Amino acid sequence: MMKKTISLLLMLCVIRSFSQDTTQQIMPGRQNAIHQQDKPYVILISADGFRSDFAKKYQAKNLIALGEQGVVADYMQPSFPSLTFPNHYTIVTGLYPAHHGLVDNSFYDRKRQQTYGMQDKKMVADPYWYGGTPLWVLAEQQQMIAASFYWVASEAPIQQLPPTYHYFYNEKISIDQRIETVKEWLALPRDKRPHFISFYFPEVDHAAHSFGPDSKETAEAVQFVDESIGKLQKVAAASGLPVNFVFVADHGMAKVDQQNTIPYPTIDTALFTINSGSAVLQLYAKDKNSILPFYENLKKNAVDYDVYLKSTMPASLHYSTDDDRYNRIGDIILLARLPKVFNRGGRPTGPGKHGFDPHYPDMRASFQAWGPAFKKGLQIQGFENIHVYPLIAEILGLQYDATKIDGKLETLKKIINTK
Repeated sequence: MMKKTISLLLMLCVIRSFSQDTTQQIMPGRQNAIHQQDKPYVILISADGFRSDFAKKYQAKNLIALGEQGVVADYMQPSFPSLTFPNHYTIVTGLYPAHHGLVDNSFYDRKRQQTYGMQDKKMVADPYWYGGTPLWVLAEQQQMIAASFYWVASEAPIQQLPPTYHYFYNEKISIDQRIETVKEWLALPRDKRPHFISFYFPEVDHAAHSFGPDSKETAEAVQFVDESIGKLQKVAAASGLPVNFVFVADHGMAKVDQQNTIPYPTIDTALFTINSGSAVLQLYAKDKNSILPFYENLKKNAVDYDVYLKSTMPASLHYSTDDDRYNRIGDIILLARLPKVFNRGGRPTGPGKHGFDPHYPDMRASFQAWGPAFKKGLQIQGFENIHVYPLIAEILGLQYDATKIDGKLETLKKIINTK
């Protein structure tokens, strides 16, 4: 009993340290190789939930002006499911979620017999969960310093190479302090200066979930992000360095029917477990013989949602049996149809949601880029977010195996200035 109590206390201390630690983590002994020191710089910014139309809808003047000086896409299509953790990790690996292993915000791992949850700080920092080679790992492998002021998986020592400079995620550090840190990074000596920086904003997602995508609170959050990007741009300009910005979102946001929600299906817990979600539910069978009968029953009675076996998922979602490289997708998947959402126990639900089929227009994310590497005044059509990875690798001059990612350089190479 005493050993169990001590183990629990240790675990709580670890979790508490992750949640309260606001200090910069610095990996010792690293430096830019001489051949990397003259390379360009890329700051990859994600504004969570920043739908493709939000800059214009809420008159984000800095983003609009910077877009005119660079490249703006009609939209960037998230990968399925259109959720925060899978898509942030897709952007930095060039892999669909079923290919990099982070298949949902919450999912069951059959090998470890454990459920991944994005709220579990200790689990989020465990490299076991993350396949692929994130951009910061790619950079560090080639002796190019990377930094992260928050990004999904940046706290985990993936391939034993977390970013040289990074922070445990928290929302206690002020935006001005975070921008000052970027300024300090760019002022470091050439051998210690990060060439790849990731930077994350949660505000728009928070506001749109709580108040809806059409609310004044969401408008204010967009303005906050826009003002902050204006400050970051001034910091980059003052550095005198060839800094390029890539501004993205992980997904869009839809207004949903809060009153007429879809109840979770009644399941026999001896036969299935179910993850939590609003747009997507995954059922994991404990007894494989129970899959088909329960699937048929669900399909026959489904209203306002679609029912799939893992083997029958639409090919366009890249989420079927053949895609499931880590065996983490549910045996049965339920997809809500907008504006409906799943709701366990009839609890109150917020007006803004995402996670749906990414082909819904409201799920579309933002993309724009500016800086010396990019063409000016260019508007391009929508594209999938898997293609951001090879774009950034190309700008930074990093080598990668194109056969091991889903993204294609050809998709966005046209937006880069020719040398």
